[in-house]
Amino acid sequence: MTRPAVAPTRLRRRLAIAFVLVGGISTGALALGSYLIVRKSRLDDSAQRAVDQSKFNLQFATTERSVTELFAAYRTRGNFCTLVIRAGQAPERSGPFCPSAVSPALRKLVAAGQLARERATLGGTRYVVVGGALPGTNRQLYFYYDERGVWDDLDALRNVLALGWLSLTLLAGLVGTVLARRTLAPVAQASDAARSLAEGLLDTRLPVAGDDEFAAWAGSFNEMAEALEAKIAALSEAEARERRFTANVAHELRTPLTALVGEAELLAAHAEAMPPEAQRLSGLLVDDVARLRRLTDDLLEISRLDAGTEHTQTAMLDVGAAVAALLHEHGWDEHVSLSSGQVLLVTDRRRLERIVANLVGNALTHGGGAARVRITGDEAGVTLEVADDGPGIPAEALPHVFDRFFKADRSRAAPGSGLGLAIAQENARLLGGEITVTSQLGHGAVFLLRLPVTQPLPGGEGAVAPASHDGDVHHDGGPS
Repeated sequence: MTRPAVAPTRLRRRLAIAFVLVGGISTGALALGSYLIVRKSRLDDSAQRAVDQSKFNLQFATTERSVTELFAAYRTRGNFCTLVIRAGQAPERSGPFCPSAVSPALRKLVAAGQLARERATLGGTRYVVVGGALPGTNRQLYFYYDERGVWDDLDALRNVLALGWLSLTLLAGLVGTVLARRTLAPVAQASDAARSLAEGLLDTRLPVAGDDEFAAWAGSFNEMAEALEAKIAALSEAEARERRFTANVAHELRTPLTALVGEAELLAAHAEAMPPEAQRLSGLLVDDVARLRRLTDDLLEISRLDAGTEHTQTAMLDVGAAVAALLHEHGWDEHVSLSSGQVLLVTDRRRLERIVANLVGNALTHGGGAARVRITGDEAGVTLEVADDGPGIPAEALPHVFDRFFKADRSRAAPGSGLGLAIAQENARLLGGEITVTSQLGHGAVFLLRLPVTQPLPGGEGAVAPASHDGDVHHDGGPS
């Protein structure tokens, strides 16, 4: 069973994502750090200028006599507004839009004679508020410096850095995708080449270009492919020689074996006139010749199957009736129970009988002398089940039961040539079907033959036409 191909885009996607993460994180960290440094510098500079201006304003206020004159002078010295607070009097502002709110913390510091500052957002506008007391008076002056320009510049810088970060991240993703595609192209080629080798295209090779690691990898892959092609060619040739040898041996044995069969039959016909010991030996000889003849017939059949010279002759067949006749012909009626309805199928009767005979014979030989056959059909095909109650097949032997000359009994003392199940499987494939087996130690074995629909029949849409249950046939001791 071939494994599903893994799309090379997965690794490319991972590399592209890695580029995006590295580029995005590094540029994001750089942009954020730059913004924070510039922000701190601009705000510190704005606050320092506000404090310096306020010191000058407080020093200038000591030379003026009235608040009105003070406000008029301040309007010519900068873009700020002034709030004057005197004990027991209402606060005075330099303009109608000048804030009049001062935080208690700032007023406390100013009342203590300190020059203090804070940042505050008043009426949606950000200010640096600097306050100080005039020595020798009961006046407290608070100066409000508008920082909207500074914050607008910082917002513009933030937007530019964010746009640059997004652009660089997208660029990193694009570069990562292109580089990943180019870098992993040899990997995709190697994956396709390995898949082609697995599908049997042994002449598949990778192009070798350059002197990097991928070129060395391609060279090693090509050497492996050449060695594999040579090894498989040698194995195929050895298998062909083995099959030719088997066919030749079977054909060479057939002529003398025919004479031996005739002589054994003649000997058996005159066995009654022989002494008891000679009768026993003649019986053994007849059995051995019969066994040798079956082995030779199996070898000839497997050779014809290998050569592809076996053909099928299909006709409409009642599978249940054909199996019942086969069981009766072999004298298996008393040992095999058959359960089947009228299941019609277009198939080759001779090959179907050969399959059933091998499966049932195997069940009787290794399954304790009894077996069960059940035949079912639907519009997809026919399923023929052969089950026994024998000791079962070991799990490690299950994958090999259809191998030629395989025997679960490693001592090879079990009867049979080891070709019966292999021949049954080959015949099933000729009919477009397949045989599978399941087994548990101590619970027998179950062989399933599945034959598909081959052509429509008058009985319905498919090639299987099950009759009503009233026509079911159950054989227990003989065909009904």
